[in-house]
Amino acid sequence: MAGALDGIRVADLSRVLAGPYATMLLADLGAQVFKVERPPLGDDTRQWGPPFDADGVSTYYDSVNRNKHALAIDLASETGRRDARALIRSCDVVVENFVPGTMERFGLGYQQLAAKQPALIYASISGFGRTPEAAAMPGYDLLVQAVGGLMSITGPDAQAPTKVGVALVDVVTGLHCAFGILAALRHRDATGEGQRVDVSLLGSLLSGLVNQAGAYVGAGVVPRAMGNAHPSIAPYETFDTADRVLALAVGNDTQFRACALAVGRPALADDERFRTNPLRVANRAALHDLLQDALIAQSAEHWTQLFRAAGVPSGPVNGIDEAFALATRLGLSPIADAGGIPTVAHPVRFSRTPAEYRLRPPAIGSTDLQELL
Repeated sequence: MAGALDGIRVADLSRVLAGPYATMLLADLGAQVFKVERPPLGDDTRQWGPPFDADGVSTYYDSVNRNKHALAIDLASETGRRDARALIRSCDVVVENFVPGTMERFGLGYQQLAAKQPALIYASISGFGRTPEAAAMPGYDLLVQAVGGLMSITGPDAQAPTKVGVALVDVVTGLHCAFGILAALRHRDATGEGQRVDVSLLGSLLSGLVNQAGAYVGAGVVPRAMGNAHPSIAPYETFDTADRVLALAVGNDTQFRACALAVGRPALADDERFRTNPLRVANRAALHDLLQDALIAQSAEHWTQLFRAAGVPSGPVNGIDEAFALATRLGLSPIADAGGIPTVAHPVRFSRTPAEYRLRPPAIGSTDLQELL
């Protein structure tokens, strides 16, 4: 079955996570992606381990590089730049995440390429944008989580800023990059015009802060870390049970009444402190203590089943292994096979053009450029 992006060729000059994640998503949907790596070591993530797969390659690298063809090209050399230009001439899309200005010095900047290839889609990923000050700031996920405000709202309290347990900013940026490329391809289909697509880690994070950013922009409120509680909803946090931690996500008054009945405290629903969500937020500490006193008496599984029957969103805090087991049990088929390498399944389901897992993550330089041209 043809993929949705069959016929689209992508020159992937990006490294590490945001760019490779974006191009892998495109490759899953049928695009031909040619990953350019500098020999002899290639992408930094090839060495980011343990853990390593059965071939000795980092599972970090594997996680964002299936369905690609790998080319060993050193852009710092004239021969490498010549090869890169030849590759790009055969492609619809370029993705790069070099320090701003680097591609121009290589003769591979957008204006330089678009002058001869006006239909080219050229996606650039930076840490902080393209101004001289921004270009001097290294675009690492941890740094952006720190200076972009995410760490200030993550962790047990304002005195213990904490990073998210995965490079979430890179992932969100990769999604924005893929989205931008698809929009630019749609415009090109309609007009024949290519364009530059600029995405930054900081810009993506600020957009991804959604309600927390909205609180500041719309009301001047500067959010602070609250552990697992929510600044605008209650009860919407975690609680201890007799055996493990339980997440309880009560989103409206009807659910709260059902929650109060389920825990054997029906009077809570009519308590003047808790009748509406704004009141529950204002009296969150008192409500938490009352619910905690009830929930500690039984296991997380007991409460999960009881709440599910009552229509109250809840569930245990799972490990990654338990999360995959849950997804498997629910029929989501979360693990696929990419040429003998286990891989996390593409998250989008298509009824006519499903994602495919054609190629295992490639060895560096495993593709011959001349055979592609």
